[in-house]
Parts: sequence; structure tokens; C-alpha cells
Amino acid sequence: MTRGQTTTTTHEQHMEIPVPQVEPRRTIPFQNLRIPGPTQVPPVVLAELSRPLINHRGPEFAAILRRVTTRLQYIFQTTSPVLTFPASGTGGQECALVNLFSPGEHVVAITIGHFGNRFAQIAERFGLQVSRIALPWGEAADPAIVEDRLHELAPYRGVLLTHNETSTGVTNDIKMLTAHIRRQNPDALIVVDAVSSLGCITLEMDAWEIDVTFTASQKGLMCPPGLMMLAAGPRAWEANAQACLPRFYFDWASARKSLERGQHPVTPPVSLFYTLDLALELRLSEGMEAAFARHQHLGEYVRKHVRAIGLLLLADTVHASNSVTAVRVPDGIDAKMLVHTLREGDQVVLAGGQEHLAGKIVRIAHMGSCEVRDLFTALNCLQVRLQELGFQRDTQKEGEASQW
Repeated sequence: MTRGQTTTTTHEQHMEIPVPQVEPRRTIPFQNLRIPGPTQVPPVVLAELSRPLINHRGPEFAAILRRVTTRLQYIFQTTSPVLTFPASGTGGQECALVNLFSPGEHVVAITIGHFGNRFAQIAERFGLQVSRIALPWGEAADPAIVEDRLHELAPYRGVLLTHNETSTGVTNDIKMLTAHIRRQNPDALIVVDAVSSLGCITLEMDAWEIDVTFTASQKGLMCPPGLMMLAAGPRAWEANAQACLPRFYFDWASARKSLERGQHPVTPPVSLFYTLDLALELRLSEGMEAAFARHQHLGEYVRKHVRAIGLLLLADTVHASNSVTAVRVPDGIDAKMLVHTLREGDQVVLAGGQEHLAGKIVRIAHMGSCEVRDLFTALNCLQVRLQELGFQRDTQKEGEASQW
């Protein structure tokens, strides 16, 4: 047998693979999807998935890519090219890391929850030296603590930040944190995970102050999941030219070169670009300030209603997210049973807690295609199911909620 050849046993040659007996397909009922991704998509955007496919190397797709890129530059508030990759938000974390750093370089990860931890874990997996500034879950990163720790941890090549932590319903003050980072280390590469915030929560700062920002289509941009967008500033591109972590699929240089020709370096999910094209048009028609205000209104509505029925929030009001709210499950209530009952009995889908918060919180998302009536229904179902599970309602606070 020559090298590279394989053998097949007699048993394998004569084995018959039976037709698999699987669970039959069934119609999925409409759900009030209140999880932090994937999120509900406007029907008009969802309908774009049924359009005929086109040649991804042809002029029609090139026109879509030009429109999408130009509009994304406005959404990101950057003059740099915005690169779009077929991936989830986690792909954005990996994409940023492998294009900026080299093995053994020191980075600092500011973590306030599950996805900040994941960012740090990916960096470690690729051989970076990672120091964590870990804050209690439910709290935003305290700039003073961050500045002190950064001083202790110097020198470092980059800082990894999560703008909006969906595992806890907390939004970091990126403007303040960035100012402290720049004061400590003006040359540090600042990488911001804005997967669940870009398009619905303002970063409140100039884009040039952040070296890399990335987001995902299914969160703030009202698209089906599957696309990740990333903007890199001049210093990030300079770092990219020197970085030597392995990359192929997520190679910025290859993506930028293809973008200049109106193409992707690999076969893109054409149908998802149809949806992104229309979703961006709708978002710009609404206006970014209006979108920020709408999400703030939705966040305030949920927080007020939750408190009015006697439940406690995980995050403090100042740093509570306007795209997802984490609610403490009352003592004596089985969180898994609560989520299960809402899904099966009411078609209301909430998310549970992650890591050590599993069974202790439920998360209610108010991003994507979301209106007050969706939240009103979900919150009232939550209130009824809690009562059935033994939670005593506060009628006085209920009256306060009804006046909203």
C-alpha cells in the first residue's frame, strides 16, 4: 500500500446504511422571540431570502456590496472600509484577534460577563498572553479600577472590551474606558465587541478612538443571523501588516483586496446580503438617533414593568442595557420550568442565565424588530406564569406598571 492510500475493511464494504428514522418536520409556530440573538426580523426583510440567487462575481452583487459597505461606514461612523464576513459575533472576536496580534503578545481583557470571558478565551487559544480585569457580573467596568489595573499590568499590546454584555444586561461606558486606556497607554490597540449594540445603542465617541469595532447582523441591524461586520482604523491596519497569527478565512488583507473589486474572497451568502441591504436602508430611513431613542424607550419600558411586578434587575439602572434586560428569578422559582412553561404555553421565548447565573436569571431582549406590544405580551405572560409557580404579586406595583 502506497503512502496516502486508505484501506476499507470487509465489514465496511458490505455494511448497509439504513435510511435514518428522524423526527418529522413540523410547522414552527410564531414565537414572541425575546432572546438576545437571533432576534425577530421585519417580515419585509425576511422576505428578501426568497429572492432568486445571483452570481456572486457578477455586477448585481457588486452593486449590493457597494451599497452595503457605504451604509455600514455610516453606521460605524468610520471612513475605513467595513469588512463583512459570513460568521456570527464569535467569528468577529476571532477575526479581530488573528489580524492584530502575534503569538505571545500581551493583551488585557476587561470582562463583565460570559462574552467578555469568551473573548479572552479565544485570545488564549491563539497563544496570546491574556490578563483579565474581571468585574462582578451585573456591574459595568469601573474606569478607576480599570486604570489602576492597567497601570499594574503594563506593558500590553491591546485591550479587549465588550460594549454591551448580553449575559448580564449591562452596557459599558466605552467613551470613559477608552479615555483611561489612552491615558495609560496611548499606543494600545483597543478592540470593541459591539455585537449586540451597534445600531441600537450609541457608542458616544469618535470612531478613531477605537481601533477595531465589530458587530453581528442578527442583533442591532434587524437581519437574519450569519453576517459579521468589522471596521478597522489606520493603526489597526498597520498592526495587521505585522501580525503573524494564522488566518485564512478571516484574513483582512484578502477581504479588502476583494472588496475593492466588488467581491468577496470566498463564496458569500448572497441571500443574507439581500436582507442586509434592505435592513440598512430601513435603518437609515428611520435615522440613527431615532433608533437609539426607540431602544432606550423599550429598555425603560421593560425595566419599569419588571420592577412594578416585584422583580429585581441584575444590572443597576445607570448601566442597564437598552437591548437586553437580565431579571433575577425569585427564590423558590424553578427558572428552567419558568422558561419552559412560557415557551410551550405562551410561545414566549426568554433566555436563561449563563455560567454561574444559570437558573438565577432570565434575560428579556428588546432589540431587532421589537415593539412595545411584543414586550407587553411577554411581560404579562411572565407575570402570570410566575404567579402560577408561587410568586406573590404586588398589586400596588402592578398598578404603577399599567399606567406606563
